Amino acid sequence: MVSQIGDGVSKLALLWFVYSITGSPLKTTMIGLLQTLPPILFGPFIGVIVDRVPKKLLLISSDLIRALVLGVLPCLLPVDSFSIERLYLMVFVHAVASAVFGPALTAAIPSLVSRHEFTAANALLQTTTSIGIIVGPALSGVGIATMSSQEVLCVNAVSYVISALCFLLIRFPRTETVPAAEGGSLAGTLRDVMEGFQYVLHRQRVILMLIGAASMYTFATSAFSTLFPVFGKKLLDLGPIEVGYLWSAFGVGLLLVSLGLVSLSSWSLPKRIQLMAVSSFISGLTLLGLLFTSNRLVAAVLMVIIGMGAGTLTPVAWGVLQEISPTTLLGRVLAIYNLGAMTSAIAGMTIFGWVTQEFGERPSVFGIGVGLFLSAVVSWRVARWVQVNWSETSVPAEEAARSVVMVTQPTSH
Repeated sequence: MVSQIGDGVSKLALLWFVYSITGSPLKTTMIGLLQTLPPILFGPFIGVIVDRVPKKLLLISSDLIRALVLGVLPCLLPVDSFSIERLYLMVFVHAVASAVFGPALTAAIPSLVSRHEFTAANALLQTTTSIGIIVGPALSGVGIATMSSQEVLCVNAVSYVISALCFLLIRFPRTETVPAAEGGSLAGTLRDVMEGFQYVLHRQRVILMLIGAASMYTFATSAFSTLFPVFGKKLLDLGPIEVGYLWSAFGVGLLLVSLGLVSLSSWSLPKRIQLMAVSSFISGLTLLGLLFTSNRLVAAVLMVIIGMGAGTLTPVAWGVLQEISPTTLLGRVLAIYNLGAMTSAIAGMTIFGWVTQEFGERPSVFGIGVGLFLSAVVSWRVARWVQVNWSETSVPAEEAARSVVMVTQPTSH
């Protein structure tokens, strides 16, 4: 939760800083693009690292690196050297650490809870995300209004250090990990990467279909979150504090739906995926409502509903991946899933950043809403396919793990 609050503080501070000094929506999207590049460039290799290295070490290291690059360094640099280019570099390093943190945290869940509790555990983790969205942007907005963006980033380093200390107190059970092939050679690492792709592309078709649904979802939502300061400033004439509070309303909706998802672990897989479709449709419909209101209270209510709709897909999708993926491949499966989602996200931010700059905010918001409708359509198709082919996709993780071990076991020594 502390780490997520830190992310919420830094995200708004970075976006507002870039837009304030450039006045360019397209340049503002560069922050979002840099944050999505690491999962695309290094995702499969990060998956191998998550499968090989103890999760606790990865989580603590990621937090400390993020505290350094977006906290300690801004404190040490003089104001006149805090250029956009240097900021972009720090954001990229921060994003690399975050790209390791996310899959490591998600891959740790099967070692902490039983299989039927995966969706509930993911939902509880998402409550920390929603709390971060509620508290982080509000704190950031107040900080930007009373201090400089540089000082906000500097103070925010404390949140990542506290998060690292919290992980020190958690006892992670020992789980099966993938040994470094051939002493950690590049050839062995590439074979591990290809093993993950082979599993996703040929062994579990439902994973590939989920990646399709998630890609449409991130295509829309990543553009919305990155450009929201622009939308708030232009459509509703908001300042940094108001933008922070309105974004916090989105977090309230995310928190509410996350708490509700805790009770859905007993739902069948098709029903959970159908819920993904319904929630994406509601988010898209409500998002279009922002085009027809100038009332800030109405906009806040709409943001709560958008948050509720947008908060369903990820916990459900993660739960499916954790259920059907073998433990020794889970890190790579999650990394490949993120690879597809982030590739789509970077396309969405680029396209809608250009649309906003060339045609204005209203066409961009409309296009984002259409993207959520498409996510709903794809999710519904996935639910229908799973309902018909459930017997082919309901392979227990333990059974799949044994089959992978048999396939990868050397034939002679």
